[in-house]
Order: sequence, then C-alpha cells, then structure tokens
Amino acid sequence: MSRNTTSILAIALLAAFALAACSEKTPPQAKLDEPKAAGDEAGDTAAAAEARKGVMVNGAGATFPYPIYAKWADAYNKVTGLKLNYQSIGSGGGIAQVKAQTVDFGASDAPLKPEELVEAGLAQFPMIIGGVVPVVNLEGVSVGQLKLDPEALADVFLGKIKKWNDERIRELNPDVKLPDTEISVVHRADGSGTTWILTNYLDKVSPEWHEKVGTGKAVEWPMGIGGKGNEGVAAYVQRVDGAIGYVEYAYALQNSMAHVLLKNRDGSFVAPTIESFQAAAANAVWADAPGFYMVLTDQPGAGSWPITGASFILVHREQPDPAKAKRMLDFFDWCLAHGAPMAESLHYVPMPAAVAALVRGLWRTQIAHNGAPVWQ
Repeated sequence: MSRNTTSILAIALLAAFALAACSEKTPPQAKLDEPKAAGDEAGDTAAAAEARKGVMVNGAGATFPYPIYAKWADAYNKVTGLKLNYQSIGSGGGIAQVKAQTVDFGASDAPLKPEELVEAGLAQFPMIIGGVVPVVNLEGVSVGQLKLDPEALADVFLGKIKKWNDERIRELNPDVKLPDTEISVVHRADGSGTTWILTNYLDKVSPEWHEKVGTGKAVEWPMGIGGKGNEGVAAYVQRVDGAIGYVEYAYALQNSMAHVLLKNRDGSFVAPTIESFQAAAANAVWADAPGFYMVLTDQPGAGSWPITGASFILVHREQPDPAKAKRMLDFFDWCLAHGAPMAESLHYVPMPAAVAALVRGLWRTQIAHNGAPVWQ
C-alpha cells in the first residue's frame, strides 16, 4: 500500500489556551441568560464564592470539546471567580498529562477501557456528545451538497479513490458537477480523540481499513498531510483545493466549511445536526457501561449521524488536594446542571439528567482524599 509522505510545515495554530475568557476562535455564541454559580440552589454563600477566587484548575486534552469548555469556563469564572486553564493539545496529550499528574484533569474523546482506568488509578466520566464531520474544499460544492457512503469515504482516506470525479462518487452525486481534481487528504498530526472516533467508524464499515489501518488516536495514514488539532485540519482544508478532512462539527460551523452528507447504517443520507447526534446517542445505555466506556459510532436509526462520539473527563481517584478537587468537580457539576443551553448553541448534545446523576454518583463514591470523598 503506497503512502504519500509529503511533509508540509505545520501551522502554529495549537497552543495552550487559558479559558478564563473565551477565545476568538470559539464559534459564534447565542445570547444566553446569566448562569447560576455551582451551589446556588443549595444556598451557596458569598464566603464560599470568595474562596473560589484565585483558584486555578488546570486541564489538558481533546480539541473536540474545546469550544464548549471555553464557553463554560468563561461563564463560570464570571460568577464564581474560578479560573480554568485548559490546554487544547489533543486527547493523547491529555491522557499522558493526567497520568503524569501535571494537570488536574485530562480530556479525551477516546474513552479508556475499565482495565486501563484501574491500571492508571483514574476515574472517567462523559461531559458532552458531538459529531465528527468530513469537510471538503471543492469549487462549486456547497454545504451538505456532496453525498458519500461508508465504502467511498473509507476508500478516499485509503487513497483508492484519487479524484473527485471518480465514477463511484459521481454515482452517488448525479446532480453535482464534480471537478477533475486530485483528492488531498488532511488528517491529524497529533494524538487525537477526533481521529479515534473517525477511525473507529472506518474500522467498522471497511474490512480493508480494519486490516490495514485500524482504530487509534494516531494511526499510519495511507496518504495525506497532517494538521495539529481540529484548528489545524480546518485551516489546511480551507487552503488546499480538493482537500477532504475531518473536524468536530463546531469547527465546521465556525469556519463555514462544506460538510458532506453520509449514508448511515439504516441506508439514509443524513446531515450532521444536533438532532442526528441525539439520535445516535439515544442508543447508549450508560448505566450498563463499566467505567462509562461508550462508543457511539455507526449506531442504528434512520436519523443517526454515523460518526458521533462522547468526550470524557479523566481525573485521579486519589486526589492530593481535596479542596481544589471539590472546586474542580463543582465546575463540572455546574456545567452538567446549567450548561445545556450553551452546549446546544454550539450544536453539542448535553448529557441527559439521568447520566449526570450517574456521574455525580461516581464522584461521591470513587474520587477521594485518604479515603474520604471530596465531593458530596
């Protein structure tokens, strides 16, 4: 199998983002009511709010949820003073940093299996659900105009379909004028949960992909050029004529990118929307998932987006600083309780109340300091 080893100088788009204020790269936001601070319903005191001021919680990991984490962190800071510094470095980096205890929490779109959690002394819980979307840069092709089925998508990323006017793509798009343009694949250059979600899907739908590439946060791509983070992939796709890449849906919206329609497991061509992400997520039974290990790709249902995934938070079960750990979990509690409108404004699916209750149960029973729970 041939591999295009072309190396293009990576764009310096990925850096450590301090989330005390929203980044300019965060997609346009809906106007929202002033949120309540964590603990408001329980009569949170001015002294408690004052105690949170000056506290810095550090996290690192997935770029997939960065837009909503930025939005939540900014809103929470305004009402509590808690600062959250989140480095959007990719899921692989987030897992490595939380294991090394250089950050308070890690974030990953690739869930760790129960045995991996036990080995690392970690607890894992879901915070948000979203979609990974193939995006293209084709002259004359607009948002949602191009249709691809699973086999064609896999063969594009395998390098078997080389031009946009290939017969297989033309058969799927008889009404679209497809250019005689070489296909340029853009993929992630870093360890990425977004890559894990995409490759997990391709592994399920393509026997050849399963045999030659498989699933991973970083894989041996048969062809293409690499960009760092969702931001880097989006930038390359926009700059390279004939490019196809994959990003979290919020990045596609932010950059006005042309996403494709995908044929799902039930044979329907669907668009990436919050409704199609919800349709895929409706199949999840979180209560039966040890360690919250849940994969949402290639789900049944006529309205299901086939490349849907959850994004997870990773924390150590044994916390060295119980007061700081509680303030960190207070932030996540507030996100689950009050963050749904913000999430929906960015086309993420908030975690249902029943799942949030399961998450809080994990905090009470599995995250402790010297055997004593840090959050009640």
